[in-house]
Amino acid sequence: MADPDALADELRRADALRRVVDVACALLRQARLSRADAESVVDFARARVLELFPGKEDVFELVLRPRFARILDEFCVLPRADLPRFRT
Repeated sequence: MADPDALADELRRADALRRVVDVACALLRQARLSRADAESVVDFARARVLELFPGKEDVFELVLRPRFARILDEFCVLPRADLPRFRT
C-alpha cells in the first residue's frame, strides 16, 4: 500500500505543476510579450517544473515544450525585423 504522506506530496506537486503551466500559458496568451520575454516565461516555468519533479527534463521536452511552442507561435509579438516580407 502506498505511503499516505508520499501520495499527499505527489498530489501537492502535481497541483503546483498544473498551476505553473496554467499561469504560464495564460500569461503567454494574454500579455502580448515579445518573443524573448515569452521564452523567458517558458524558461521560468521549466525551472519551476524541474524543481517540483527533478530529473524529468525529458518529460517536459516531450509534453510541455510543444504546448508552449504552439502558444508562442500563435500569440507572441514578433519584432518588426522578424516579420515575413512578401513580394508584390
